[in-house]
Amino acid sequence: MKREDYIPDELVIKRANEAVRIELEKKRALDIPVAVFDRKTQKIYQQKSDGTRIAVGERIKRGRYSERISEKA
Repeated sequence: MKREDYIPDELVIKRANEAVRIELEKKRALDIPVAVFDRKTQKIYQQKSDGTRIAVGERIKRGRYSERISEKA
């Protein structure tokens, strides 16, 4: 493939954002809950189509994977 055949990064980002938006609209229409991450509280929520949120988890603490595994053992 030649370099001219590639699509620009901006177009890839635009298409990805639209795909996510369409999928979220589809899940709302079918009344399927969606997983949402809140950056302020660092928690993961399950959001239903009516807007209610249920906390289902928290973000993993920072650090290397090997360090987290050694803490558990």
